[in-house]
Amino acid sequence: MPRTTHRVGAALLPLLLLVVAACSAGPSDRPAVAYHDGEQQVVPAPQPPKPAPVPPLGSPGDDAQSWEDCTDQTRTELGGLPPGMTFSCSRLISTLDAPEAPERGTARISLIRAGSGHVPLVVLGDVGGEPGTTYAARLATQLPAELRNTFDIIGMDRRGTGESDPADCVPPAQRDAIVGFDPRATDRGALDRLLESVLAASQECLLDLDERLQAYDTWRTASDLEELRLELGVPRLHAIGRGEAARLLTTFAERFPGSVGRLVLDGAPDPTRDAIGQAESQAQSAEQAFDVFAADCVSRGCPLGPEPRKVVGDLVERTRGTPLPAPGTSVGAGRVVQAILLGLSDRATWPALADALAAADRGDGAGLASISAPLVADQGVNPPWLDGDLITSCNDTTVRVPPQRTGELALDWVSRFPLFGGAAAQRLVWCGSWPVPQQPLPSPRRPDLPPIPVISTANDPQLLGLGTDHMAEQMPTGVLLRWQGAGHGAIGKSPCITEAVSRFLVQGTVPTEGMACPG
Repeated sequence: MPRTTHRVGAALLPLLLLVVAACSAGPSDRPAVAYHDGEQQVVPAPQPPKPAPVPPLGSPGDDAQSWEDCTDQTRTELGGLPPGMTFSCSRLISTLDAPEAPERGTARISLIRAGSGHVPLVVLGDVGGEPGTTYAARLATQLPAELRNTFDIIGMDRRGTGESDPADCVPPAQRDAIVGFDPRATDRGALDRLLESVLAASQECLLDLDERLQAYDTWRTASDLEELRLELGVPRLHAIGRGEAARLLTTFAERFPGSVGRLVLDGAPDPTRDAIGQAESQAQSAEQAFDVFAADCVSRGCPLGPEPRKVVGDLVERTRGTPLPAPGTSVGAGRVVQAILLGLSDRATWPALADALAAADRGDGAGLASISAPLVADQGVNPPWLDGDLITSCNDTTVRVPPQRTGELALDWVSRFPLFGGAAAQRLVWCGSWPVPQQPLPSPRRPDLPPIPVISTANDPQLLGLGTDHMAEQMPTGVLLRWQGAGHGAIGKSPCITEAVSRFLVQGTVPTEGMACPG
C-alpha cells in the first residue's frame, strides 16, 4: 500500500525544523536548570572521569607458562652477561585473528625472562629494531638491582619478528635493493624501480604468509599482551615500551583499560601526525642526532676530521655510483645511511660508528656492512629485521602515498635533510601496493587510566623529541619527562631517568611533570 502524508504534519514540519534548528544552533555556556517545588536549582555539569590511581604492584601471579633455561643462547646473542645473571625462555600461544578468519588461528609468541622478583614487567622494543627478547635481555643487564629484585623482566618478540612466527619472506635480492636504494634519488623513474622491488617483496610475502600477512600488526599484538597477562596470572600488566612500541602500549590501554598496570613510554611516535608527517619528523630528528654525533666526534679527536658532516656527505655521494667492497657483499649509499641510523641509536657505539665511517672513506665498507647486516641477513636464530618492519608498519597505517607525491616529498626532503630525507621518503613507497587496514589505530585519549610517564629524548635519531612531547600532551594521564641526551631510549642510559622510572615502577611514585635530566 502506498504511503500517504498528512497535510497538517507536512505543514508543521518546516516550523518544527526551524524550532529545532534554533534550539540547537550551538552549545550553551549556561548551567543546566531544574525545578523543585517551583524553585530553580542549578544542576552541576557532569565532570570528566578522574585519572585512576597508580595501580598496586600486586603479588606474583599463577604463571601458566613453561620456562626453560636459555642463558647460554642469550650470552652468545649479547656477547656476554654479568656474573650470575640467568635467563629462561618460553612461547606464548595466542590467537592469530586474521581479517579473513576473525578470532581463529594460532600465533606463537617468543618470550624471555630475567630477574628474581616474580612480579612481571613486560619490556617491548621497536618492531623495526632488534627482536624484543634481545632488547629486553640487554636492558635487563642495565637496570638497577632494585628493579631486577622486584620484577621478572619479560621480553616479547613482536609478531613476525625474532622467533615469533618470523616473517622471513622478502627475497634476498629485493631486501638488498630496498635497504641499499639510492638515498638521494628523487626522479619518478628511480622511485618506480624502488616500487618494483617493494611490489615483488609484498607479492612474495603474500604467497608465503597468506592470511597471516595482515595479522601482523599492532592492533592484534595488543591482544597478545592481554593473552600474556592472563597466562601470567596477574590482574594488571606492568610494562615499558621503547619508541614505536609506545604505540603498542597505548593501543593496549585503549583496548583493555582494566588490564593496565604501571606503564612507561620511553619515547613515542607523534600521535598528531600521519605517516607522512612522522616520516618527515624522523628525518629531522636523525639530522639533529647526527649533528650531536659529529660534535662529539670532533671533541674526541674524530677520525673523520674537523668536518664529519662534509666527509660523510661526500661518502654518500660517491657510493651512489660506486659501492664499497665488503666481505660477501657491497655497501652502496643506501646501506651507508642505514648503518648511520642504526649506529646513532646508542651513544656507546658512536666511536665504533666513527671508525667504520672513516674506514669507508678510505674505501673499506666492512664496518658499515657489519652495522647494517641485521636489516638484510639472519642473525643467529633471528631473521632479517626488514621483513617484520615492512609488514607491520604498512599494516598499521591507512596512508597510501601516490608515486608522484612521493617524488615531490623526496625532492623537498633531500634538500632540507641531506643525509636522511631521501631514506625517510622511501619508507612511504613501501606501503604503496599494500592492502589498506580495516581500521586505524586508536588515539590515546582515555581519561580514566592511571598516570603514565612519557620520556622525551632531545636527540633521538628515530623520534623527534617534540613528537614525544605531543604524545604526553595528548594522553590525558601522560606525565612528561625529558632527557637532554642522545640515542634511542633513555632508560638504562640516563641514571636520572632510570632512577625516576624505577621509583615509579617499584614504589608507585609518579615523577614530577616536566622534570628534565641532563644529557
